[in-house]
Amino acid sequence: MEGNSWRSAQGRPPAASDGGSVDWRTQLQPEARHRIVTKIMVTLKRHLPISGPESLNELQKIAIRFEEKIYTAAANQSDYLRKISLKMLSMESKSQHSASINPPMSNSTIANQNPADSDGQQVP
Repeated sequence: MEGNSWRSAQGRPPAASDGGSVDWRTQLQPEARHRIVTKIMVTLKRHLPISGPESLNELQKIAIRFEEKIYTAAANQSDYLRKISLKMLSMESKSQHSASINPPMSNSTIANQNPADSDGQQVP
């Protein structure tokens, strides 16, 4: 069993445990992995600042490394998708939490700072 974990640590998919099963990674199409990396990129772009093409390239490298790490560590395709989904949800919720702590100033926020309208009556 130690040989399987060693191979995983080397970046190669572990061998099937019963000898007759096909490793799930061989059945996952490269296009599917590309689509997942693209979705990771979309999420990262929403939450990280991008200042130019260099930043975009770095973001892509991060997305690819993240996907490869999950791909290598996952026990099966469900585990792979679950781990990626959980990480993306975690990033979304952290972003929403920080936005609720420090909400951006908007026109409605500024307008609500002066609760009286032009005729002197309170605005609800």
